Amino acid sequence: MAHARISANLPPDIDPTKAPIAFGKRALPKLNEELQCPELLTQQRALMALCDLVHDPENIYQAIEVGFLDNLKTLLLHHDSAVRQKTTQILYIMAMHNVGRQGLIQNGVISALTELLDDPVDICRKNTHQIFEMMAKLPEGAAGILHAGLVPLLVSKLKTESDGIQELVLDTLCNCLRVEASEALAAGAITVLKGKLTQSSAAIRSKAARVLLEVGSHPEGKKVVCEEVIPVLVSLLEDTDPEVQASATGALMFATITPQGRFAALGAEAIPPLLKLVAEETSKARLSAIKTLTVLAELPEGRRTLLDHTDTFQQCLNDPCEAVKRAAKIAIGVIKWKPF
Repeated sequence: MAHARISANLPPDIDPTKAPIAFGKRALPKLNEELQCPELLTQQRALMALCDLVHDPENIYQAIEVGFLDNLKTLLLHHDSAVRQKTTQILYIMAMHNVGRQGLIQNGVISALTELLDDPVDICRKNTHQIFEMMAKLPEGAAGILHAGLVPLLVSKLKTESDGIQELVLDTLCNCLRVEASEALAAGAITVLKGKLTQSSAAIRSKAARVLLEVGSHPEGKKVVCEEVIPVLVSLLEDTDPEVQASATGALMFATITPQGRFAALGAEAIPPLLKLVAEETSKARLSAIKTLTVLAELPEGRRTLLDHTDTFQQCLNDPCEAVKRAAKIAIGVIKWKPF
């Protein structure tokens, strides 16, 4: 026989760790009020509920309009690590959407996150670096990171953080240094990055070479790269990881634009490994290798060496990639050039 008993358990679709969400347009304003509540549990539950809602860009837009970001900036300095963790997670989710990135830039969140770079909790620091990495993908986001003076701090974190966080830092620096490299150079970035080129992690070696490529694209960075890094880049041309080879070849290509870089590359015996990359049809570094050899062929010593290897470039004329064929044709012309 059935009995009219009321269970003491919550319904199966109710999560006690999350604040109940109000109906309709009242949902986000109510959560915003709860974030300002002095009771820790109320704040935590509101953050848990908000974390689900901000996956929807429409909710992100409304959250920015309601004024969530001011409260979230305050919670970044909360004494409770769980609050800081969920706050940075929410900001990271918001940064994954364009409307969120714009909101974070306009509301000064980048500067507010600076304190989290030294947070004792690993996941808080990781979330922070994930936010910076996403923000730096926008030119205005990269400019915001530079304006906040974060580049020297990010360079210093390459010395202390775990490999996973270092990869995020390198991605962030890559986009920031595309805009401006002087602060990184002043902070000794090239010395730090040179050390990363010999790391056991292939991802870190590849990303460090990509950052050096960006540094080498600036006039003030080329000289230092030529003086300190070219021999290491040449050694990476024979790395076992294709991504590392491609990144190192790209960085070497920019470094050899200057006469100093060309002589340094010849001195480091760059031609043999570059020719090997050109001969490999599946090499990701093939195009950069051809262009680098073309520059080296402008030196008499480089031209004499490459005259015996024109067949390698002739094979590239059959490559399905138009850019490779065009680069190979130019390379052959430079190698065979004779003064009148």
